[in-house]
Amino acid sequence: MQTILGAGGAIGVKLAKELKNYTEKVRLVSRSPKQVNGDDEIFPANITNKEAVYKAVEGSEIVYLVAGLPYKAKVWQQQWPVVMQNAIAACKQHKAKLIFFDNVYAYDKNSIPNMTEDAPINPPSNKGIVRAEIANALLQAIHKNEIDGMIVRAADFYGPQINNSMLIETVYKNLKKGKAAYWLGDANKVHSFTYTPDAAKATALLGNTADAYNQTWHLPTSEEKLTGNDWINLFAEKMNVKNKKSTFSTTAVKVLGIFNPFMRELAEMMYQNIQDYYFNCSKFKNHFPSFSITSYNDGVQNFIDSDKK
Repeated sequence: MQTILGAGGAIGVKLAKELKNYTEKVRLVSRSPKQVNGDDEIFPANITNKEAVYKAVEGSEIVYLVAGLPYKAKVWQQQWPVVMQNAIAACKQHKAKLIFFDNVYAYDKNSIPNMTEDAPINPPSNKGIVRAEIANALLQAIHKNEIDGMIVRAADFYGPQINNSMLIETVYKNLKKGKAAYWLGDANKVHSFTYTPDAAKATALLGNTADAYNQTWHLPTSEEKLTGNDWINLFAEKMNVKNKKSTFSTTAVKVLGIFNPFMRELAEMMYQNIQDYYFNCSKFKNHFPSFSITSYNDGVQNFIDSDKK
């Protein structure tokens, strides 16, 4: 049995499909889980509830924590430590392995131009502080030999059926409406994006690779170095629409945040958008040389095609 905590999120559905390559039994855990493969075990639960998580993990060999909480610093501060401690305790109790799907918010801002698994943990944002705290909790449990686990990290992401990506929200949706695409920060800077089907496939692979445990992995992401302008040009070309664009500075985002709660939450993350943001996955590529990473050209085309269905 392999179990997904937070199965209804951006990665959960794709991960459920990939896990069928490794196990016959997949358990989907979320507030309102839905079938993915047709024979999944459905387990409704609130993962902030300790007893519920204990029951959800029982009988599992491997557990994937891929939950996505509301994008609010206060919610993260209140709920993420609870979710992580519940997952660690449940996996320890039931002798299950734990894989945590993380982002790059905990890294030092000076590491953003070339992020590796060895980047210093020195978060410059409130959300990053939370991510560092919960990642450290898992690493401490691993170090104490309480559980076997790993952290897998992705860059900002995009992909089919993903509508809450910055790239989709600010570029694709605006171009689709005939409006100007807008880029947060400096559109001349490089910005990596992880393709979600690749991330899900790699997470399943890592979870089922014995020597991958008790360490951190960057999930496979194209090595292409596209700038914000390049991304906008690529979407416009694939959509066959006029290339119109504008940019928003950190100051502009802060002003917009006065009226828009989502922009308010984005303001503290703007340090990632005013410098090159390059996600290095050389470690994964060297360990799994046969893994085929989707190019940005193909990934964007796949997304556009999926949105037409």
